[in-house]
Amino acid sequence: MKRVLITQHHPHEGPGTIADFLREQGAELVTVQLQAGQLLPPLEGFDAVVSMGGPMNVYEEDKHPWLADETELLARAARQGTPVLGVCLGAQLLAKALGARVVDSPVREIGWRPVELTSEGRKDPLFAGVAQRFDVLQWHGDMFEIPQGARLLARGDDCPHQAFAFKRAYGLQFHVEVTPEILRNWYENQQQEAEIQAGWQTSGKEMAAQAPHIYRNFWKLMD
Repeated sequence: MKRVLITQHHPHEGPGTIADFLREQGAELVTVQLQAGQLLPPLEGFDAVVSMGGPMNVYEEDKHPWLADETELLARAARQGTPVLGVCLGAQLLAKALGARVVDSPVREIGWRPVELTSEGRKDPLFAGVAQRFDVLQWHGDMFEIPQGARLLARGDDCPHQAFAFKRAYGLQFHVEVTPEILRNWYENQQQEAEIQAGWQTSGKEMAAQAPHIYRNFWKLMD
């Protein structure tokens, strides 16, 4: 049985459809609520790590001391070749763990946006079977830079760094795991809620069609 460590940083930013897929494969999921004071277990014994999103900045270690511990764990996992999937904040933490900066995004992206695979992304096993350009849910104000030795896999129209790979560690600036239920707790105003909810019939379906390919390919990395 595969064991997957999931690090969560906010009660309303859980693994969503990623967890659904992993459970369907029979994986044992160990979720650590870092914002609630739960401690990270040793990396040994886990087949993969999934690091989720959150509203904090990767450098706010004075407010959230656990950020330093997770950064160290992600660095170890990535460099030793353990499969890692970082989502939004998790991607930024992974980039920081590998020595890259996290900076202001050229545009604060909230809502449905397309991302496009680079030539490297089209060849990468994580995106096998995925459309070259597809809609995702964005919710970020920061952006990772690409770590030394890593490859840029996807870009956006407004935010150029959307996905990167380092060995078997991947950072996704965007969300494909969210559900309408998860997003109910994210909305900042009624207009934002109305716009995003309207997009579920088009962009949401497109995202949902691509996400299983990503999850399945990530699962294969654990073999």
